[in-house]
Amino acid sequence: MLRSPYSSREPSIMLSSLDKLVAWVLTGFLAILTIFFNMYLLLINQRNYRKSTKHRLNPADFIITAISLASMSLQVLMYLWQTLDVIDTVCRISLAGAILLVLIFSLKFIMFWSTAFLTFYYGTKLVMEPVHCYTRFQEAIVKHVHMALAVIVVSGFANCVPLLSVLTYYNGTSSGLSDCGSIMPTDTTGLAYVFYYGIISDIVPGIIMVKCSISISYHLAKHLLDMKASSNSAHGPKLGTQMRVIKMTLSLVVVYVVFLIVDIFTQMTVVLMRRNTLALTILFASIYTTVSAFVLVYGKKSYWKELIATYNLFLAEYPCLSSMKVKEVKT
Repeated sequence: MLRSPYSSREPSIMLSSLDKLVAWVLTGFLAILTIFFNMYLLLINQRNYRKSTKHRLNPADFIITAISLASMSLQVLMYLWQTLDVIDTVCRISLAGAILLVLIFSLKFIMFWSTAFLTFYYGTKLVMEPVHCYTRFQEAIVKHVHMALAVIVVSGFANCVPLLSVLTYYNGTSSGLSDCGSIMPTDTTGLAYVFYYGIISDIVPGIIMVKCSISISYHLAKHLLDMKASSNSAHGPKLGTQMRVIKMTLSLVVVYVVFLIVDIFTQMTVVLMRRNTLALTILFASIYTTVSAFVLVYGKKSYWKELIATYNLFLAEYPCLSSMKVKEVKT
């Protein structure tokens, strides 16, 4: 096996077995929440699909369905990798760990780009701009949602599967090595590919989200000022469901940017500093999938109201838990 130029550095921080065990337990708890919220989204969208006369989902719900499927699959694979990392202390099945990591990276790619596509879709629908080449390009993409998502899925695996051949996975626990099955760059080509993956899977979707959020925020502020001026300040402007969608979109962007900063830092500690902090990377990704799934549920007013009603109905069966009921807002 080739030695990396960074392998001579002694890692200043290493995760102990207890640290990995704690991360594994937390990941399992987050996996339950992630699957719950995403399954709820899938069931609601399936019901809407059956009720639709054309048996079709609207583009936004279709994108959310794709995000939910990717999120649940990603969470299951991350928990499996955490389990393997905790149980397989002598690296007997390190190849399986490496394959799981490649699948995790592929699903992360798909989930991030699908979320960016959702913000792009809402940005196109909510913001009215003068017609020019860029807006026509936007409309062309939005009209072919199914094809765009298919391209995202294919690109996710096409960009990540070569990691197994470009990088080297560790099959032992010798000093200086990271987690069993970790795939690390051992030469300039591998390091360049890691940076390419980081840019194409993390940074580019983030740029799209930030651009769309800025556009939405600017036009929202302008719209609210126009509404306030037209009403002569007699009453505050109201946007109802539209404002809820805007808040959901902006919240998704904020959550992603925070996760992106943390993810880039932990990835640097793994790749450049050779620390065995990959378990933390998986844990932070689990937190992101859980929070983003919650935001997607909360962003749809009808979804959130139905979830709260179901939750209160469940608690009504147990009088001792009546204090845990959530107040329902009547409109």
